[in-house]
Amino acid sequence: MSSLRLLVLFGSQTGTAEDVAERLGREARRRRLGCRVLALDAYPVVNLINEPLVIFVCATAGQGDPPDNMKSFWRFIFRKKLPLTALCQMDFAVLGLGDSSYTKFNFVAKKLHRRLLQLGGRALLPVCLGDDQHELGPDAAIDPWLQDLWEEVLRLHPGPPSLDAIPPGVPLPPKFTLKFLQGSPCTAEPCMPMKDPQGTPSELLPFLAPMLSNQRVTAPSHFQDVRLIEFDISGSGISFAAGDVVLIWPENTASHVQQFCQVLGLDPDQCFTLQPQEPDTSCPKRLPQPCSMWHLVSRYLDIASVPRRSFFELLASLSPHTVEREKLLEFTSAQGQEALHDYCSRPRRTILEVLCDFPHTSRAVPPDYLLDLIPPIRPRAFSIASSLLALPGRLQVLVAVVQYQTRLREPRRGLCSCWLASLDPGQGPIRVPLWVRPGGLTFPEAPDRPVVMVGPGTGVAPFRAAIQERVAQGRTENVLFFGCRQQDKDFYWEAEWRELERQGCLVLVTAFSREQVRARWPHRVQEQKVYVQHRLKELGALVWELLDCRGGHFYLAGNAKSMPADVTEALMSIFQEHGGLSSTEAASYLAKLQHTLRFQTETWA
Repeated sequence: MSSLRLLVLFGSQTGTAEDVAERLGREARRRRLGCRVLALDAYPVVNLINEPLVIFVCATAGQGDPPDNMKSFWRFIFRKKLPLTALCQMDFAVLGLGDSSYTKFNFVAKKLHRRLLQLGGRALLPVCLGDDQHELGPDAAIDPWLQDLWEEVLRLHPGPPSLDAIPPGVPLPPKFTLKFLQGSPCTAEPCMPMKDPQGTPSELLPFLAPMLSNQRVTAPSHFQDVRLIEFDISGSGISFAAGDVVLIWPENTASHVQQFCQVLGLDPDQCFTLQPQEPDTSCPKRLPQPCSMWHLVSRYLDIASVPRRSFFELLASLSPHTVEREKLLEFTSAQGQEALHDYCSRPRRTILEVLCDFPHTSRAVPPDYLLDLIPPIRPRAFSIASSLLALPGRLQVLVAVVQYQTRLREPRRGLCSCWLASLDPGQGPIRVPLWVRPGGLTFPEAPDRPVVMVGPGTGVAPFRAAIQERVAQGRTENVLFFGCRQQDKDFYWEAEWRELERQGCLVLVTAFSREQVRARWPHRVQEQKVYVQHRLKELGALVWELLDCRGGHFYLAGNAKSMPADVTEALMSIFQEHGGLSSTEAASYLAKLQHTLRFQTETWA
């Protein structure tokens, strides 16, 4: 192993950047290079001054935001007092992951690259800009960039001449070994702590919150099942404000766990302990010691996720079956990425389904490789839809149950939303592991500031919390633009909004995109799609007065596909029509609102 200390640091929101960082770690080990892979906020950032070579892998979240697990690092690295020679001994490279349909495409990676140069670091390569919108995904940019990276790294830091690189088809040693315990199998699972006695619930020690209700709030005939779910958090130490989010650990279904164990020839009741095989590797803190195979598969391994390319690389290296191995190798090659996309990404085929399609290979997977092969289940974040001021000791979320059909026989189902929807508190006590973190929206403290909120669909959830909170504080200047398909199908909290209107605490503006309305000719009825951006323009004079004359704040939440751009365009039109601004002045005005946090967005793909 080379004496080089290569460090790979990642900032990841959904797991893609972490997966790429782990790929870098594997490729370094194949080249006999010592390598550590860490989340950015798990690394003591003051030690960067001693690092000779660092590769940063950074996703861009939301509207140009750093992922949650690099926010502390982000604040530190942009401190104005840092000397401009702080990183003069460090060679670095930055790999970004983003989506070019967003205005701030790969903003975090670009900004970090510039900042590291400012602090004296030497860039080995230009920043890599992985793009989800490319037909081959981020790998289209990552593959050639990594090839150039390793050439540059090995030129500067050659590996030991006595050791050849480990060929791609040879599996690396597993990170862990599973030491199976003899005797009777595990019959009881270790209990998860209710909360950390020294502090508030967290990712490592979530609160097991009793579910109080699980109510469908869309009409039975509506195509989408949306749930309002309430938890009891009294005694948990959890506190939150409007705009915060709750994170929930989901579980795999019992039928999927049974099928997985059957396909891989595993005994679900078998108990084991984990033993790390590398000096810098520690056991996952979420797994109990000892642990049963059932617990590992049901609560830790994300067998319902769509596998990444690294999954096929490792599976191919473990396969003893010639035909299956050749197909798996095709999926790992640059030429096979279109076939992989068609087989896996486009129909959203899951890890479990892939393993079923390659039975001879699956049966030969050593249990030691399970944690290398399959990523961990990640917590799902939901905007909190209630206020502690209005509902003390309670926390509510609005959950759209994800279920849709592809060309595969079985419908695609969202792991967390379908798991939550399946829980029935009427059948007995149900506890859900959760904790809270600050969200992307913060509301004004000044009592006289109006608030304009645009929240179509389930995007209205954080605004329901904000309105409840503001009304409880006596703040009545609340304007909500809400959009949905039909008033009698998916108009969430209609009665609540109407009552607040009656009390003079809310101005409600609705847009029903699938309502049947009379066309120009009385004898004809047609569908005229009306969206929130149309209502904004209709009330442009009010919006301009609240923002410009009253110092109001503007908020937007919902699906990131096209709605944010449409709403932003409507705002720009309002600034020009009612504010008399030119297009350039309107853009500057919007930028100023964003900079002063008077224009905030929370969107999701």
